[in-house]
This record gives sequence, structure tokens and C-alpha cells, in this order.
Amino acid sequence: MKKKNTIPDSFDELVDVTKETTKKAGKKSKEFWNDFKKFVAKGNVIDLAVAVVVGAAFNKMVTSLVSSIITPLTSLLLPSGKYFSDLKLILRAGVEADEAAGIAEVPEIAITYGAFLQNAIDFLLIAMSIYLVLRVFIKLKNIIRRRELEAAEKRKKEEEAKKKAEAKAAAEHEAAVRREFLDDVSVQADVLTEIRDIMLRMEKAANDKKQGDI
Repeated sequence: MKKKNTIPDSFDELVDVTKETTKKAGKKSKEFWNDFKKFVAKGNVIDLAVAVVVGAAFNKMVTSLVSSIITPLTSLLLPSGKYFSDLKLILRAGVEADEAAGIAEVPEIAITYGAFLQNAIDFLLIAMSIYLVLRVFIKLKNIIRRRELEAAEKRKKEEEAKKKAEAKAAAEHEAAVRREFLDDVSVQADVLTEIRDIMLRMEKAANDKKQGDI
């Protein structure tokens, strides 16, 4: 099978191919930006961005609280007044270099358990701070949610009461219209009865006159 030649043979074909390629590229670019706008406009993405920003600011605040206030207070628990991060168990003392005496520098080897204790304390304090803040936010959220439910229930009861009042008013209006209609019918029936009685009397009088003439 002969392969189709994709190279344009004339300037017009080159222009057509260029337009078609540009159109396809523009369409794909438009689809990409539409998808990107839909992705950004999603509520969970915005919530995630807000959570990251607030979390970073909260982390700075808690870290400052621990390093500036709590850590100096915890250092009072040590007799030497040092920080927990300064505590260590020296396995081999370090020796400073002395070129005149021909002594080479020997690095100190120590178990810095104080840094571990300080990190553990920082972790517990940060976790406790986050727990307390989240607990407050959850309580506030529950209060707001409960108030919203109470307001919705109140609106629902008001709407139900309004509907009942409207239904009662409509029923009373219908009953009044029915009574008025029955009263009109009764009055008309009385009028018709009187007209019938008058016609009967007139007919009787006419018959009596006719018999008298005979």
C-alpha cells in the first residue's frame, strides 16, 4: 500500500496545513485552560490551599511559643539552667588541635539525648496546641451548625404555621361563601314561593270571577 505524502506540494496547501495545525493547537490549549479553571474552581482545592496557608502560619506561631516561652521555662527544671538540647552523654572527650605541641584535633563523640528530649517535648506541646485549637474550632463549628439547624427548624415551623393559617383562612372563606350562597338560595326560594302564592291567588280570583259571570 502506498503511503500518503504528508508534505504539501504548493503554497496553498502549506497555508491550509498551517491553519489546521494552529486550529488544533488552539483547541487543545483552550481545552487545557478550561480543565485547569474547573480544577482550580473546585471547592476542595481552595479549601486545601487555605488549610496549607493557615497551617503554615499556625506552625510558626506554635514554634515561636515553644522556643520563646516554654523552652526557657523548662530549662528551670535543670540544676545547671541549661536547655534540654544541651544535655549529652560524652563517650569520648574532644581535644583541640595544638600545632606547637603536635596534638591533632580529636572530635568529640557524644550521645545528644537532650536534643531528642527537646524534640519530644516540642512534639508533645505542638500536638497538644493543635488538639486544643481543633477542639475549640470543632466546638464553634458544632455551635454554628446547631444554630443553623435550630434556625432551619424555626423557619420550617413558621412556614407550616403560615400554611395552616392560610388553609384555615381559605376554609373559613369557602364556608362563608357557601353560607352566603345558601342564604341567597333560601331568599330566592322564599321569593319564588311568594310569587307562586300570588299567581295561585290571581288564578283563583280569575276563576271565581269567571264562575260569577256565568
